[in-house]
Amino acid sequence: MTTSAPPLWPHCAHGADPAADPVGCRGIHVPGHTACLAHLADADRDAYLANLTAGASIDHRGTTFTYRLLNSLFRALRDSTTGHPHFGIAEFAEATFESEAFFGAATFEGDASFGAATFESDIFFGEATFESEAFFGAATFEGDAGFGAATFEGDAFFGEATFSGDASFGAATFKGHAFFREATFESKAVFVETTFKGDAFFGEATFESDAGFGAATFSGDASFGSTTFERNAWFGSTTFVEADHFGPLMCAGRLVLSSATFGGPVTLSIAASRLECRRTRWSSTAEIHLRYATVDFAHAVFEYPLTIAAESEPFLLSDGRSLSEDLFPSAYHPGVRMASLRGVDAAHLVLADLDLWECLFTGTVHLDQLRLEGACTFNTAPPAVHWRRWPPARFTERRVLAEEHHWRAGQPGAVPGWVLGTGRAGPLQLAPVYRALRKAFEDQKHEPGAADFYYGEMEMRRHADDIPRSERALLTAYWALSGYGLRASRALAWLGTAMLLTIVLLMAFGLAQETPKQTATGTVPASGGKVTFEIDKDDPQNPTGDRFTGKRFEKALNVTFNSVVFRSSGQDLTTAGTYIEMTSRVAEPILLGLAVLAIRNRVKR
Repeated sequence: MTTSAPPLWPHCAHGADPAADPVGCRGIHVPGHTACLAHLADADRDAYLANLTAGASIDHRGTTFTYRLLNSLFRALRDSTTGHPHFGIAEFAEATFESEAFFGAATFEGDASFGAATFESDIFFGEATFESEAFFGAATFEGDAGFGAATFEGDAFFGEATFSGDASFGAATFKGHAFFREATFESKAVFVETTFKGDAFFGEATFESDAGFGAATFSGDASFGSTTFERNAWFGSTTFVEADHFGPLMCAGRLVLSSATFGGPVTLSIAASRLECRRTRWSSTAEIHLRYATVDFAHAVFEYPLTIAAESEPFLLSDGRSLSEDLFPSAYHPGVRMASLRGVDAAHLVLADLDLWECLFTGTVHLDQLRLEGACTFNTAPPAVHWRRWPPARFTERRVLAEEHHWRAGQPGAVPGWVLGTGRAGPLQLAPVYRALRKAFEDQKHEPGAADFYYGEMEMRRHADDIPRSERALLTAYWALSGYGLRASRALAWLGTAMLLTIVLLMAFGLAQETPKQTATGTVPASGGKVTFEIDKDDPQNPTGDRFTGKRFEKALNVTFNSVVFRSSGQDLTTAGTYIEMTSRVAEPILLGLAVLAIRNRVKR
């Protein structure tokens, strides 16, 4: 640590220059001398080291250690039983270690203070034991820092420390609290299999490279409020025993929580590019609040209510400030996209304001109990008419699952607009998915949304291989006539076509040439009395000559309109006309009913 102010302890002042460096060497005096250990005369240094024994307390604050000097100190403090240095109270605050420093397997029986120390090369504390508190606050690690398998039995302080090289705490054990608040990790940070038995504080820490917490255990609070991960962060297989909050934090890359376990009620607040929660287990209620993220939730396990919600505004910190989102471009939309729910039991799942355009649902259990809140959006069918084949294809806009997109895009002659993807589910697998989502929407009184999923269910049934051919033919007819009772325009078009055809056929063949004449016949007795007449009517004659006249059109139109409402017109018809009317009285009311049904299904609540 370089500063113009003199330290608080009596210092060596070796090399002081009133103009350039009035302080000089900042090393504390060796007891009984006026110089630090580095600038002590050789004979005096040898005498001082010779008087040290394993477990002795030392104070070398501000001292500069070369490789040779540090090894001399280690030899003086070596425990003959273990073969490793054994410190009592170790004071190295503001010390400078110019070369590699190997404190591996050392024991610090008292407090170990390395506050504001500078490690200019690699530093190794692997398997070291800190029996009391360890202070590394504001320390600078210019090389790699290895704390693998170290044990911290008291509190460990790394607040505001800077790790310029790799920082390895793999398999370390923090039995007290671990403070990494505002620490900066400029290279890789490894906390794999690390055990935090007390609270772990990483608030406002910055990880400029990848950070790995895989298989770590957080027995107390895991404080990552305002933590920044500029690249990827792995928490795979990590155990959070009692943590009730995780975040709010920001991760510019992938945040991996796959196979992690949350033991109690927890709230996660995350702004990340991608969040992976594959096979993650929640043992209690949980709320996951997200921004910017694409979420893979496949095979996640939870038995209590769990909510995944998109946040429209930046997260608020405990002091009322908003979480900085500098890592995300201003043009990047903060919406949240769900990538997969495969293998999830959705009985207790609530999704709020999520983009489900690319979500994979196949294999989700109890999907009919899924709750969708707010503006959850699904993919849609290609809306335009496509003339690349005959007959031309036209898809009415509706809610469509991403997996239907993937299936249709993979079919021969697929029209543009269907998107090929990773999903490989076919109609047989998708029909029950659509059915379950339809029921979920119906239970939430969202009938128009349910209608879209009913349409998708019927489409998948129509294309499924396990449906008998006769049933598929009926479904095809139902689809063609009215879009499964959901496309009023299609039913009305067929109704108009049927009515027009009925009019044309009646004018051509159905209406009699003229109104048949009635004839009365009877016998008048010579003596008078009762007269009996029989009234007969000539058979209608098939039309001849000009059949398409205004008068005949009016009659045909009357017959047709009466047929639509299932009534007889009373017109004089030929034999062919009688059958035409009978057919229209059956078909046209059905088409009218399908149109009315379709309108009702689209507007009812």
